[in-house]
Amino acid sequence: MTYPNTQLFIRGQWLDAADGKTLAVFNPATGQEIGRVAHASRVDLDQALLAAQDGFALWRDTPAIERNKVMRRAAALMRERAGDIAVLLTQEQGKPLPEAKVEALAAADIIEWFADEGLRVYGRIVPSRGNLAIRQMVLKDPVGPVAAFTPWNFPINQVVRKLAAALATGCSMIVKAPEETPAAPAQLIRAFADAGLPPGVLGLVYGNPAEISSYLIAHPVIRKITFTGSTPVGKQLAALAGQHMKRVTMELGGHAPVIVAEDADIALAVKSAGAAKFRNAGQVCISPTRFLVHESITKDFAAALVAHAQSLKVGNGRDEGVQMGPLANPRRVTAMAEFTQDAVQQGATVAYGGARIGEAGNFWQPTILTDVPLNAKVFNDEPFGPMAAIRSFNTLEDAIAEANRLPYGLAGYAFTRSLKNADLLSRKVEVGMLWVNMPAMPSAEMPFGGIKDSGYGSEGGPEAMEAYLNTRSVAVMNA
Repeated sequence: MTYPNTQLFIRGQWLDAADGKTLAVFNPATGQEIGRVAHASRVDLDQALLAAQDGFALWRDTPAIERNKVMRRAAALMRERAGDIAVLLTQEQGKPLPEAKVEALAAADIIEWFADEGLRVYGRIVPSRGNLAIRQMVLKDPVGPVAAFTPWNFPINQVVRKLAAALATGCSMIVKAPEETPAAPAQLIRAFADAGLPPGVLGLVYGNPAEISSYLIAHPVIRKITFTGSTPVGKQLAALAGQHMKRVTMELGGHAPVIVAEDADIALAVKSAGAAKFRNAGQVCISPTRFLVHESITKDFAAALVAHAQSLKVGNGRDEGVQMGPLANPRRVTAMAEFTQDAVQQGATVAYGGARIGEAGNFWQPTILTDVPLNAKVFNDEPFGPMAAIRSFNTLEDAIAEANRLPYGLAGYAFTRSLKNADLLSRKVEVGMLWVNMPAMPSAEMPFGGIKDSGYGSEGGPEAMEAYLNTRSVAVMNA
């Protein structure tokens, strides 16, 4: 599939920017420009806002069953087109083709689940305390037009989690998708347009992130903000939203601990955590990063994880058998080099990897660091790359204390054969999502989000719907 130039989507039409401005899109496997994406101006944003306002007026009064039908048609189109969409996603983002196709197919599942959950947005009748002529009602209404800001690492997944919940509740949405990976989210939007979503209900813009976010968040048309990205940027956007009393959902950075207890199944831990670590070259918000391993099994675990890393085929994501593609941009390559250099200077050992692969593209070796001290950068800042840092612990309480030391609280992993240990970990590890004896398995029906500096709100489960609904109390005296 030929990589296309990507346009804006406003009021049901695909448009160039009003001033004709575009940005280059690069293939991270080659470093070569492969296309252009439209760069929205203030004129384009104003048009998108007017369209979203009109779209909301229409969509909020569309019966839930009719919204369900449109969303289910969009899900079916995503399944039909998943193969072609995956090729575009791999070209612009780098992840292996099978991973890209899974992302496109998973979007269909998420859309369908939220489409059906939209049929279950219930209010309730509350009995009056005294006068039976009073009918007390709790009503659920859509909050209004939404501004969504999404990252480049999962350009379909991160949009669809926001979009599906918003549409299911009756909200309209303007998506500010990533300029580095524009074509894949555009195909998601196209599926909804082709499924019959009314013009204005959904908009898509690209451009300068800071300028677009500051304008949309402050604008009176927008009533809800949802953002996925780094903690520093998230705090800035949340503060801006607070100035205008806008509701916010924040899915921010993480630094996921992996606690491997003394009684853990090492093979299971390596298979599960290893797969999660190097998925999308480690560019995953819930990627395991701080490996805390009991001192009695640290050497065995490290050796097994090194063997796993050595077995991975790294290359262009479109090539047959490739298991790990390039990093998404040159900035990530520089960051990996800095993390590695700092860890070694602080006393860590590079057990495997730690270097760039070739000169073309943004390839980095799967990297295993051992004996990593707590003051190393990699144990304090999210690496967001194919890097696993291993450190020993003596007691499970010590491991839990280290897991909770940082302000992040997005995801965590643990491996143990003991029900007592599993119970302790589930109660004491301060994360929004914890997987025990298994790889990460997010699903539409489960909450997805963090605590502490990793954000607030959910993008999964019924909890995700509440962020897009106003709850109102109405009492009527029957005359």
